[in-house]
Amino acid sequence: MSIARFTSASLLIAMALAAPFTSAYAESTLDKVISSKTLRCGVQLDYPPAGFRNQNNEADGYDVQYCKDMAKALGVKAEIVETPSSERIPALVSNRIDVLIASASISPQRAMTVNFSQPYVNYTNVVLTRKDAKIDSFQDLKGRNIGGVTGTTTEQELQALRKGWNDTTGSYTGFGSEAESYLALSQGKIDGVILGNASAAALVQSGQFPTLVVKGVAPTPPDLCGIAVRKTDPELLSWVRTFVWTQVKDGRYKELYSQYFGNGEAPSLAVSGVDY
Repeated sequence: MSIARFTSASLLIAMALAAPFTSAYAESTLDKVISSKTLRCGVQLDYPPAGFRNQNNEADGYDVQYCKDMAKALGVKAEIVETPSSERIPALVSNRIDVLIASASISPQRAMTVNFSQPYVNYTNVVLTRKDAKIDSFQDLKGRNIGGVTGTTTEQELQALRKGWNDTTGSYTGFGSEAESYLALSQGKIDGVILGNASAAALVQSGQFPTLVVKGVAPTPPDLCGIAVRKTDPELLSWVRTFVWTQVKDGRYKELYSQYFGNGEAPSLAVSGVDY
């Protein structure tokens, strides 16, 4: 074997042996975020109170603040990337964002494409009532005049719960739209409704019905949402999971929930009987 051929063969062997080590030490997304000093978060800005633009046209909301908290913990700057619902997963997979914090429900179908953290927000149905109705929880609706929107899943869930009360003193009124039910509630025709906490919080914050207030969580199935990362980002996923745990442990979750979703109790981020 000539010296040239021997040298070439030796170089190829050295490269082959080095390849696994090069791959192992490739810069991860977490490393890139820290080195670039920027965390790119995909957030929906058309879904208040999770994400919206405030009066100064600045990105605001629960998900926006969650991104800022995450960036602060990393010692970097938060970059909010407006990401419509239909583009959430594609934006993450195509590397336009580093993490997806956009109220994405955890599902087996989505988990085939991306990896989810444990739940960081729980979309639940809450009780919407008047400040003077003397209702402080869902159980206080028993024996009262309540209502909902005809034909909705929420109405079906509420009617099923009412049957379990075995109470004949209260009444139920169906309305043709959410707006009609809000008006009836504000006028005292009914004393309470249940609806999604995001819609309830946005309604209360709008000031359109200043006498309405959120009072407690309804015992209906939760919609648990997780923070998503790419399948190739195990280090970032591990860090995000630790961060979400810390937000709950330190009380920041309850603080943000109260700020953006109203004064009701922050719902559990776990499903009874199973850990995520």
